[in-house]
Amino acid sequence: MDDSTLRFTSSLDVDSALAFYDIMGSLAHVRMLKKCGIIPAEDADLIIDGLKKIEKTLEDGELELDENLEDIHTNIEFKLTSMIGPAGGKLHTGRSRNDQVATDFRMYLRDAAMEAVDKVDDLIMALLRVAEDNAETIMPGFTHMQHAQPITLAQHFLAHAFRLGRDADRFVDAVDRMNKCPLGSAALAGTTYPIDRKMTADALGFKEPTENSIDSVASRDNVSELAFCAAMTVVDMSSICEELVLWSSQEFGFIEMDDKYTTGSSIMPQKKNPDIAELIRGRTGSIIGGLVAMLTMSKGLPLSYNRDLQEDKGAVMDALDSVTFSAEMLAKVILTTDYHKDRMLEVTQKGFINATDLADYLVTKGVPFREAHGIVGESVRYCIENGKGLEDLSQDEFRQFSPKIEDDIYEFLPVKACVERRNSYGGTSSASVDTQLSLAIKQLMARDDSVREETQFIEKCWEELLN
Repeated sequence: MDDSTLRFTSSLDVDSALAFYDIMGSLAHVRMLKKCGIIPAEDADLIIDGLKKIEKTLEDGELELDENLEDIHTNIEFKLTSMIGPAGGKLHTGRSRNDQVATDFRMYLRDAAMEAVDKVDDLIMALLRVAEDNAETIMPGFTHMQHAQPITLAQHFLAHAFRLGRDADRFVDAVDRMNKCPLGSAALAGTTYPIDRKMTADALGFKEPTENSIDSVASRDNVSELAFCAAMTVVDMSSICEELVLWSSQEFGFIEMDDKYTTGSSIMPQKKNPDIAELIRGRTGSIIGGLVAMLTMSKGLPLSYNRDLQEDKGAVMDALDSVTFSAEMLAKVILTTDYHKDRMLEVTQKGFINATDLADYLVTKGVPFREAHGIVGESVRYCIENGKGLEDLSQDEFRQFSPKIEDDIYEFLPVKACVERRNSYGGTSSASVDTQLSLAIKQLMARDDSVREETQFIEKCWEELLN
């Protein structure tokens, strides 16, 4: 192979991250070969001992890789053979690089996705803690970035928590769907050796073997699905970041971020820049790009394995790493930010945020909603022309728009009353928010328990393979 061909085809800079999983996959494979009598027991024991020593070297950070070998799999196999001699060459019996790579990458993605879920759940917990402390913090709710109706900061952050919860659930669902073992599919058609695929699947913590050997080595829908999960999650985080950037501006003044999670200007000493929020928002583009790259790479591939699939790793690995780190940093920002409750309440006095409540009031007096809508519009126009708010109008002023408006209107218009009357399921009243908070905590705890059990199970599998 020409040196330029080696450089062009090498994947070592990316797939070196699979070293641990390659060793684990090989340990499971050789134990199966020994049990099934496919290779001599003494050779299998030599291979197992050698792989354990390589894993220890990796754990100690002393594993040296040969850049003249094209990938991590070849590096480990050559290292094993140089350590134990010709017996090392028997490790590859009954498998191909195709099913080996597919298996290693699934194990890597399983762990990386669970780590992402863990950090997203930490972010959700941060949102829930702020929500719990701000059940009575009233702020404007927005549609079209215009003041719409008064809400609480608690309900606003709960909205982010629930959609991030769905993001975490998508990761968990995707892992469950991909948690089948390709090992034993060989190049594409299976193998003539009497292997036990269930044994290797169990040893590596998979639910079961994959059903079709061609599909096992050809398909990367699991990678694309995780790329989508990452993209959707960071899109939702970017939404939070956009709000934090806006809210920290002088125009909004809703929040002040902690100095530890902001940066200063190189020339303007008075500035505090929300750089973490901006960077998460900016990195969304590359993560979405990873999804587009996976789908584009996959769209024209015939069955079964094609070398194009070597390009399935880098972008998705980066995307999962970025989501994990971004969620970790955003949680710190959320928890340390100072939320200016008085400012949030102050701005609810602008923009006629209680206009809908005046319309609802008229409906309770028997006025059809569409007619009430028109009456309120006229009232708001009058207020604008006279520099008043709806709550500032006198009884006589109200009556020029509708005789149905009585003295009890003043119980309807304060923003606190507007919030508390919205007590429908999922609404912004304190009672509704308490219900949402309890539900969000319950969902979070259930997912955390599930992820912890899966993580502990996988760790137990590694311990058994290394013993």
